[in-house]
Amino acid sequence: MNAPLSPKVAATFAGVFDHPEFDGHEQIVHGFDAASGLRTIIAVHSTRLGPALGGCRMWTYASDADALTDALRLSRGMTYKNALAGLDLGGGKAVILADPRKDKTSALFAAFGNAVDRLGGHYVTAEDVGITAADMEQVATRTAHVRGTRATGLGDPSPYTALGVFVGIRAAFGHRFGTQDLKGRTVCVQGLGHVGMDVARRLHEAGAKLVVADIHAPAVERAVTEFGATACATDEAHAVAADVFAPCALGAGLNDRTIAELGAPVIAGAANNQLAEPRHDAALRARGVLYAPDYAINAGGVISIALASPGGDDRLVRDKVVAIGATLAHIFERADATDTPTQAVADSIAEERLTARRD
Repeated sequence: MNAPLSPKVAATFAGVFDHPEFDGHEQIVHGFDAASGLRTIIAVHSTRLGPALGGCRMWTYASDADALTDALRLSRGMTYKNALAGLDLGGGKAVILADPRKDKTSALFAAFGNAVDRLGGHYVTAEDVGITAADMEQVATRTAHVRGTRATGLGDPSPYTALGVFVGIRAAFGHRFGTQDLKGRTVCVQGLGHVGMDVARRLHEAGAKLVVADIHAPAVERAVTEFGATACATDEAHAVAADVFAPCALGAGLNDRTIAELGAPVIAGAANNQLAEPRHDAALRARGVLYAPDYAINAGGVISIALASPGGDDRLVRDKVVAIGATLAHIFERADATDTPTQAVADSIAEERLTARRD
């Protein structure tokens, strides 16, 4: 794990302080293990409110630079997510550069656990895109600094993320249309992983009509069969004529092109870092689109792993997750009262808590 940086990775890290996504991150480390093939980047953005909690993402990044960008963006997002959710936790994130469908081994997760353990608790890991609860159980054999396992509480956090997103969709829909009744309304869900599929299920049970998209064909087929959904191409999902667009895949999907092509007046989904650039927050408001800030609506998972305790009683967690709806309602009302984009409002609320703790 202490091997020298490869020239390619060294070049990536050389410009980290000038990186456009660098935001005063407290610590950025790499982990490498030749025997298992592990290549990971762990970014600790802030520990002002407590240990930096954030999931581990496993993905086939196009380059080391793309992986670093993701780690920096996601870790900062976790600082704001945890602060806005009222948790005494900082923000961090880990990425593993590998294919989650082909490269998973017990040795790789053991090596990742060792990398996390070396940070001495400054970073606490958990499940994220490409990682399952079973994977986290393997990581937990090498470090105590892991959440979302059977030993630390409720296990898989994705159902709680999905619950929060569903509650958030209803809150956003209610703010825009004056009712939270989704019966007969069309929602386009882009991304049918653990969270996206559960969101689709909840929407179906609420009577919504579904349009779905995912790069994994079997997931789309399942949603079509079980929920009566209509399939569409992943790169066209944002343009589908719908009441709500729910991006539940990777981030940066809201950009100059897609915002101009949006087919729904409400955006509320589980994906992290949905805005390609901060300015797209204002672009959405200028276009009359109501945007549920990603780190506000998708906080259910982190709430579950932060507040859960062994024993299986999740009433406290569920109450806190359901309160995401009220948090979003407050954001929407403050945005309207001040004519401010919703992400900027959410940032201000989170920063107020961070500043209060610093003072």
